[in-house]
Amino acid sequence: MNDFHTPDWVKHAVFYQIFPDRFANGDPTNDPANVQPWGTPPTPHNFMGGDLQGILQKLGYLQELGITAIYLNPIFQATSNHRYNTYDYFRIDPKLGTMEDFQSLVQEMHRRGMRLILDGVFNHCGRGFYAFHDVVENGKHSPYVGWFHIKRFPIFPYDGRKKANYESWWGIRSLPKFNTDNPQVRQFLLSVARYWIEQGADGWRLDVPNEIDDDTFWREFRQVVKSANPDAYIVGEIWKDAKRWLQGDQFDSVMNYPLRDLCVEFLAKGTMDAPAFATKLTRLFRRYPSEATYALLNLLGSHDTARWLTVCGDDVRRAMLGYTLLFTLPGAPCIYYGDEIGMTGEADPHCRACFEWDRRKWNRRLYQHVRALIALRKSSTAWRTGALEVLCAEANVLAYARWDAADAFVVIINNSQRRWEGVIPLRKRSLPPVAALQDVQNGETVIPRGRVVRMSVSPYSHRVLQAKQGCG
Repeated sequence: MNDFHTPDWVKHAVFYQIFPDRFANGDPTNDPANVQPWGTPPTPHNFMGGDLQGILQKLGYLQELGITAIYLNPIFQATSNHRYNTYDYFRIDPKLGTMEDFQSLVQEMHRRGMRLILDGVFNHCGRGFYAFHDVVENGKHSPYVGWFHIKRFPIFPYDGRKKANYESWWGIRSLPKFNTDNPQVRQFLLSVARYWIEQGADGWRLDVPNEIDDDTFWREFRQVVKSANPDAYIVGEIWKDAKRWLQGDQFDSVMNYPLRDLCVEFLAKGTMDAPAFATKLTRLFRRYPSEATYALLNLLGSHDTARWLTVCGDDVRRAMLGYTLLFTLPGAPCIYYGDEIGMTGEADPHCRACFEWDRRKWNRRLYQHVRALIALRKSSTAWRTGALEVLCAEANVLAYARWDAADAFVVIINNSQRRWEGVIPLRKRSLPPVAALQDVQNGETVIPRGRVVRMSVSPYSHRVLQAKQGCG
């Protein structure tokens, strides 16, 4: 669509994803009775006491890092630590705080120029959701039977020895699936979407939106959200190709799991060489309209994946290369809480451990690297809305240009155990005439010969060079 426009603030944002129970405990008075000591190994069932007050109290840390937006995993009332089994969509979970705590967080974030994105679970709910509970109690006599996909009665929402007689997310009986064809269900879900935007949220991250196989619903969703706040961000959790949802009438963009997949193969596992990575990377960033591309939520880890350093086999050098890519490619980078300090852990539940607030235990090298890259990204619009072109890809070495009318840069990634020395073409389409290239880290100046430059890059390292224009 020619009028497809995504919020400009997203293109310039640096996101930070927080799993609320595990980030910081700012108010011990709302801890559940079975709260575990901070730092206890995570399980699918334990609670650590993290809350909204904890996030509010740590905004200074996040701003010091350079974060400008937060994406929160679900915060509405539920029985689990992950809260994807919501049973009251209009109430903050008391274990996380109150509506007043939410308002305080939103107001302070907005005062600091930060944005807040909420996790919207609209495909399914929890067994305690009032409409489903009514069906459990009243069976076929319930007025809410049509809200779900009931196959026959009686249903068995708790007895694992019997097959559940209703559709649920991935067959998990604690997550009954909504019937979004039902007008009452649509009205309810859209009222939730509007309500929290009106309460100050700056957008929605949509959980498994592909499982609501109804483009009309998502068009209605966009209309409702954008009517409440035209600048609200709508980002879908789509793990594969998302063209269907990015035509300007549904989502603004999606979580860029395909980029993570490429980084895992190229950097972490070494199962893909640079030429193949370059080909797929170029294809990926040409897949969607530019408005959606610059609003992609780029990530290396999330609550659904092993932590990035763990994926990299605890090799900090490879992990650092991943962040170099994350912050120098198109799209808004998103850090999963704790990844910047070197937290480790396999997939759920191990990737959901408590944030380590003892700075003596941080990986300072990784932290400083991430912080420097955030500052670099903020230094020029070329990183955020500029063009991208691969200049060179050979063996395990990749070089690419980012540029706009104001600045031009060259990024070189050496994902090998040997120092790389070679020639990089400075293509006319990518770069204006270049008199010199200056390393943004050490200030070293490299002079091109004609339209090529000879470079040297250390093993498992990178270089970022800024073009200095001339007449040559």
